[in-house]
Amino acid sequence: MGYVTAVPHPRSETPGSARAGRLSLAVALLSGALGAAVALLATRQQWSQGTATVAGGAFPLTATGSDVTGVPAALAVVGLAALVAVFAVRRAGRFAVAALLALSGVGIITAALLGASDSSALDEQAAQASGDTSASVDTLSHTAWPYVAVVGGVLILLAGLLALRYGRLWPAMSGRYERGGTPQPRRKAPAVDPDRPEDLWKALDRGEDPTGA
Repeated sequence: MGYVTAVPHPRSETPGSARAGRLSLAVALLSGALGAAVALLATRQQWSQGTATVAGGAFPLTATGSDVTGVPAALAVVGLAALVAVFAVRRAGRFAVAALLALSGVGIITAALLGASDSSALDEQAAQASGDTSASVDTLSHTAWPYVAVVGGVLILLAGLLALRYGRLWPAMSGRYERGGTPQPRRKAPAVDPDRPEDLWKALDRGEDPTGA
């Protein structure tokens, strides 16, 4: 007498994959939201400082991250929106949004690293302060805030990579289905009392025929 061994369907969700999906979801949400907050905070801080020679004296100049480049802040907002949008789409759409999330992190990292040594924002300020378009900033120095923005980009990149790898295991938003996957019952319209004018008006507002014809 032969024995039949049950083989799970390749697409069936095992306890291990469900656990990995929950863990990756929690890490992605935390790292994505934290990364966007860190990147936005870093762009509002001072990234560089220097001096410009004006009328024989030294005029101090400072530049924030948003003065140097607006890319990290813009991509932080895009990444945060993509993190939310991951749950609104499925299959190929989810893969595309996850890729956008990861690319947002890469863009933040690249822009922040380039901005860590950029002097164009202070050169422009020096030209305006001195009235000489060829003037440039002196004694240029940079802070650590560009690298804080890099950390934010790394966190967003991590969220994107987790979405690419485990996004198929994550739940999706749905207005028609409850958490268990069963269709939600449609709410029955309240009965209209023909002797109550207010009920008749409410039925008309809902687009119903209060006469029942």
